[in-house]
Amino acid sequence: MNAIRSLLPRWSILLIDVFFCFLSLALAYLLRFNFVIPLSERVTFIYVFPFVLISRGVSFYITGTYRNIIRYMGSRDVVQMVLIISTVSVFFAISNVIFYFTPEKRFIVPYSIIIIECFSTAFILVAVRMIYKGIYAEATSSSKKRRSILIYGANDAGLITKRAVDRDAGTKYEVVAFLDENKNNWGKRLEGITIYSPDRLKELLDHHNVAHVVLSTSDISYERKNEITDICLNYKTKVLNVPPINSWINGELSFKQIKKVRIEDLLERAPIVLDKDKIESQLKNKTILITGAAGSIGGEIVRQIIPYGPEKLVLVDQAESALYELQLEINEMKLAIPCKTYLADISNTSRMEAIFKDIRPQIVFHTAAYKHVPVMEENPVEAVNVNIIGTRILADLSVEYEVDTFVMVSTDKAINPTGVMGASKRIAEIYVQSLTAKGKTKFITTRFGNVLGSNGSVIPRFRQQIEKGGPVTITHPEITRFFMTIPESCQLVLEAGAIGKGGEVFIFDMGKSVKVLDLAKKMIQLSGLTLDKDIKIVFTGLRPGEKLYEELLHTSENTLPTHHPLIMIAKVKEYDFNTISSYIDELAGLALAKNDMDIVGKMKQIVPEYISNNSVFAELDKNKLHV
Repeated sequence: MNAIRSLLPRWSILLIDVFFCFLSLALAYLLRFNFVIPLSERVTFIYVFPFVLISRGVSFYITGTYRNIIRYMGSRDVVQMVLIISTVSVFFAISNVIFYFTPEKRFIVPYSIIIIECFSTAFILVAVRMIYKGIYAEATSSSKKRRSILIYGANDAGLITKRAVDRDAGTKYEVVAFLDENKNNWGKRLEGITIYSPDRLKELLDHHNVAHVVLSTSDISYERKNEITDICLNYKTKVLNVPPINSWINGELSFKQIKKVRIEDLLERAPIVLDKDKIESQLKNKTILITGAAGSIGGEIVRQIIPYGPEKLVLVDQAESALYELQLEINEMKLAIPCKTYLADISNTSRMEAIFKDIRPQIVFHTAAYKHVPVMEENPVEAVNVNIIGTRILADLSVEYEVDTFVMVSTDKAINPTGVMGASKRIAEIYVQSLTAKGKTKFITTRFGNVLGSNGSVIPRFRQQIEKGGPVTITHPEITRFFMTIPESCQLVLEAGAIGKGGEVFIFDMGKSVKVLDLAKKMIQLSGLTLDKDIKIVFTGLRPGEKLYEELLHTSENTLPTHHPLIMIAKVKEYDFNTISSYIDELAGLALAKNDMDIVGKMKQIVPEYISNNSVFAELDKNKLHV
């Protein structure tokens, strides 16, 4: 096939096209006169055939149809060819009108011949090209057997996916079956491909050399997605996801856009149904301040707030590069909403007061915090300064400047804390909750677990380790964590902020606890690697302050339901404002003295349930004071 292409210059295609036009014109005459052409018509061939063939040839040359690569011919090429042929046929018809007013008063080409020739020329030229394209595809794939693809979803998306495979990867892959949950489709065919029940996936994998199973539809349940992925991993078959239609290039799906299923896709849950009207009534036309705006949670909250039409967005973070990148992202959106960024440390009282005085926020989303457990275990001073003092500064300013709502993002590590980070967040929770009666501001706390893909999450870390060839490091074989996606967690934060009346600690339904070891194994499999052959898992031991199991409630707490099934209100112990305020004053003094043991000792006094784990501070628990 390559030899034929090298011996066949582009201009020869023009000659071949003209030759097929000759055959088409001859066929038109034969059909018009029932294969017996009268002598009176045959004598006109001397000027009809040259006129038609020269016109066709000139049109092909001017439009450059002979320069198109036939083996990649698509629908646009077909439309172009038909339009060119039809235009020239119209030219023939106009020529007839002109020639009719000459002394001979006759048509140069009979109208019936024009119509038949137009249809036959279009059919022959398109058919010849499609035949060549098919022969080329078969010839180039014959040296290497094509692998099979199964498509989940026998609908419009599935059909588009099949066509993308045929067009972009037809030399390597062929679609052999569709899978669909609609019983009415089973046994039917879609473009010649049989539709099967998803329950027959194993049977199809047994009988075909399946390279990929492509999930073409977004309607598939997460349970089914996990089931399909688990089966395919056992067969060394990759599972691919078709991206959302808004990410297709020029509205057309390309096979290269179909990506491998990621672990985040398998840990997601059903879409969250929000009370958008209530959220909009809270956020629309409001000046909203977000601390930690350049972080994974803060940044997503910014993105989710924008559609609700706030009057002004105020973004505060001390990470310069991350804040700059967020600013660029927002600028690219070309929003009508004013957006102001402040590079600032929330523990700097004068700086934060200047910001509040300048912008007068009506709603504050406080996501800024130090959150890495082992780092805070080594730096209690910073945990106090940022997580506790910084939160107090923001909360006090919110009361002073009459902020409507203050929403604090906390963590499940604040429950029965075993490390400095969790204890510092619990103290911040206590202070925020104690302020409820101090002014008009509604103080609301939201508490959830690990967020998929956030900075410091195990998933980005595992992915980096896998890309480097390992090993994948896990602290303990039995360690478990709750996981939630970034968009999911931020949606619930907005919902909790809208329904909160002040003083609540909202906790989110985090789903099932996930064993981190199982998570790592699945990520290795999804990468196409084999555990203990291509990559190893190494256990490093629990880090200082780290828990084996996370909790969402104190043992002494219970919960109250809300209108949203994934949001509950934790019934927590209430603290006196003056008492907790004096404790924090003492912590601030100890932070200035930079004595870690004294700092942690005071934290344990404030939070009696704080028991250090795998930490140098564990010795303080022997003689711990109680509040």
